[in-house]
Amino acid sequence: MNDVEKSYRQMIGKKIKLARARNNYTQEALAEKLQLSTRYISQLERGIAFGSATTLVNLCNALEINTNFLFEEVINNNFTDTSKALDENFFNNYMQLNFYHRKIVNTLVDDLLKLQASTSSKNDINKITK
Repeated sequence: MNDVEKSYRQMIGKKIKLARARNNYTQEALAEKLQLSTRYISQLERGIAFGSATTLVNLCNALEINTNFLFEEVINNNFTDTSKALDENFFNNYMQLNFYHRKIVNTLVDDLLKLQASTSSKNDINKITK
């Protein structure tokens, strides 16, 4: 496995871990839900293993995420380093929050994404009409 592949897998693994934490699943609970081993979930999160298409679809469904969440940076090639793809400090801080405070962060992020989409749409319309 080359360095680029390794970086891709690590970035995707961190996103899987983040989505798992957001849904308040332990590795054991997620493994049971997907009928996989806890060891395999750990390997996915560390970027050591990479699932089949079926595993990735089932994982996305179980974590209530879409494939864009996992692959957007990889497809758009918007990063050169895993640490830039997912801010380590933010992730570590997020993992220390309790359930209630994670819900607040999740709600805030959802609202910011809606605002961003709304602003982007307005900016796109202004570009078209000018």
